[in-house]
Amino acid sequence: MRYRTLGGTGIEVSVHCLGAMMFGAVGNPDHGDCIRIINTALDGGINFVDTADMYSNGESEVIVGKALEGRRDDVVLATKVHFPPADGPNLGGNSRRWIVREVEDSLRRLRTDWIDLYQIHRPDERTDIEETLSALTDLVRAGKIRAFGCSTFPAEDIVEAYHVASARGLHRFRTEQPPYSIIGRGVERGVLPTCRRLGMGVLTWSPLASGFLSGKVRAGEPVDLTTGRAALNPGRFDPSIPGNAAKFEALEQLTKLAAEVGCTLPELAVAFPTTHPAVTSVIIGPRTMAHLESSLAGADLVLEDAVLDRIDEIVPPGTDLYRVDGAWLPPSLADQDRRRRPINQRAAADKN
Repeated sequence: MRYRTLGGTGIEVSVHCLGAMMFGAVGNPDHGDCIRIINTALDGGINFVDTADMYSNGESEVIVGKALEGRRDDVVLATKVHFPPADGPNLGGNSRRWIVREVEDSLRRLRTDWIDLYQIHRPDERTDIEETLSALTDLVRAGKIRAFGCSTFPAEDIVEAYHVASARGLHRFRTEQPPYSIIGRGVERGVLPTCRRLGMGVLTWSPLASGFLSGKVRAGEPVDLTTGRAALNPGRFDPSIPGNAAKFEALEQLTKLAAEVGCTLPELAVAFPTTHPAVTSVIIGPRTMAHLESSLAGADLVLEDAVLDRIDEIVPPGTDLYRVDGAWLPPSLADQDRRRRPINQRAAADKN
């Protein structure tokens, strides 16, 4: 297993990070099996574990906490805060009130006195970034967290947070956690270069593109849309949808390339993000022991420049062949009222 320094924290983490999203009711409800998967990953050299308070409504953190008993000092533990556990005012978001409340719940579920990396799971336009950074800074000073970062933030929000922290004398985001895969390369345009300039560590998620690069999907072959990840979002895998044509074409070429390299498609997919100079660690999110073993089998795979050149030909740098599921859509795009002037203003502007 290879290790890299996490941004400017001085913390050494494995190039592959064990993601715990699939541990619990949403993925694998067998706590004993999940604990065995975690311990196998640690025995294989992984020292970095990432979870979140919202994964299976906190159950993932409970499982991770059980698994790390007796091994806590050897593990760099990361979790996240933002999403509400239920409907109601003041539940969720990035306010001081919610962060201070939720970090205590995460510490309790994880059975630990501190969190190595506490991450803001998504942007929150309702909350001034200074309030968020101030709350996180106080948690560092209180010893409850060692460092903090953000997840799926656009480049402009990362820069704003950096300048606010500098101007107000606050601690700053040390990491960013963006989606990044061979067929989802949009973060190469702004997020990854920005993180590199600011000296931030980067841990990427979804290297298998939500299962599309798992090796279980093939162009020209029937796709079972009723089970597994396909059942969660059939449109992502349905070959009859015209918008998926480019994905399936790339899939076929990448499958052939993996065979030429002498590895599996998942191994090629997991190795790809590690080649970017901004990336520190790649999150793998197994649901079963077989998934973990498949990922660990390619842990030492280093892609040659000729292979990366072929990948660039198949999926050009900075290109997203699909809208990354779970990624943040800015309100400026999601809310049409922010993209259209009121009709009376348009008429007035036309007269001028």
